[in-house]
Amino acid sequence: MRSDAAAAAAARMPLLDAVKGLACAVIVGHHLARYGPLPAGASSLAPGLFDWLAQDGRLAVQVFLVLAGFLAAGSLAPDGVLRIDRPLVRVFQRYGRLAMPYLAALCFSVLAAALVRPWLNDEAVPAAPIMAQLLAHGLLLQDLLGYDALSTGVWYVAIDFQLFVLALAAIGFSELLQRRWSMRPERSRWLAVALVLVLALASLAVFNRHAELDDTALYFFGAYGLGMGVFWIGRATRRSTWQFGIVLLLLVGAAALALDWRSRIATALVTALLLAVIQRRAGHEPAAWPPLAQPLLRLGRISYSLFLIHFPVLLLVSAAFDGLAPDGPWVDLFGLLATFALSIVAAMLLYRWVESRPATWRAVLALFAALLLCGAVAAS
Repeated sequence: MRSDAAAAAAARMPLLDAVKGLACAVIVGHHLARYGPLPAGASSLAPGLFDWLAQDGRLAVQVFLVLAGFLAAGSLAPDGVLRIDRPLVRVFQRYGRLAMPYLAALCFSVLAAALVRPWLNDEAVPAAPIMAQLLAHGLLLQDLLGYDALSTGVWYVAIDFQLFVLALAAIGFSELLQRRWSMRPERSRWLAVALVLVLALASLAVFNRHAELDDTALYFFGAYGLGMGVFWIGRATRRSTWQFGIVLLLLVGAAALALDWRSRIATALVTALLLAVIQRRAGHEPAAWPPLAQPLLRLGRISYSLFLIHFPVLLLVSAAFDGLAPDGPWVDLFGLLATFALSIVAAMLLYRWVESRPATWRAVLALFAALLLCGAVAAS
């Protein structure tokens, strides 16, 4: 999911993996608290926690949006100048890195849904897919074309891709303006930053306030742009410039919240500010993290695979417990805990076998074909 530059930036800040691990755990908990028959019984043991996860756990997505913007800035234009010679090739590369584990997880989800559909009578189970629906998912167009999701959370993958393309287009447009206006290098680098800031402001002030736009990158670019801004702020060599950037970040976020209070934007703003501190203190992080922190760091590294794979695991475990296990809140809670543990195992396998491997067109096309085949089998 990360380019060499972005990966290098993250490598210098292992705390990012810890943040991703925690955020992913909350998102998975959000889904476990909402879908399938198990939460209904288990929630009686901790109603406050389950209510919070079901209602507010989705806010953890904002953490990933900010982090994605941060890494995109490091990949595309770490100094405010586009460092990519062939933008379209970079777009295809981004699709490949996102699509390989995504398509593999969708294959598993389609087959899991087909397996449990006769036994698990629950609205969380997706209907048998049609070919157009499978093609739309493979091309990350399912929400724009109005198809039901084949798995929970697949909307985020499509939005992540849209955001990357939009950021690349904004920075590329700044390059065209720089050449047209013959700007000096020390000034031209600020043009890309300014265009991204304007786009983020437009998202925060206009697009993010219209729910009907939540299938597009424009709705989410406010949080993504905050992450990009944090990366560039952190590149400042002067402390006064860094402080000015933080104040500007605060003013942008405060103005957006004053215009229309949104908890998702407040979460993104807090995440961006914490990220700015993490980036500033990157050189002061411990060389060796304590043993108790290692599982969270490892969870962060496989967070994308975990995000993709946990829903079909939930379907399978829910069907098994609904049909074979006795009723009771403790049994249901054990089922949810088992789902989380098995999802981590499945994510480790998906990361090792698919996500960590180089993205090639042959692999992407093979997985795309596998998705169509799995859909045909599931619909038969």
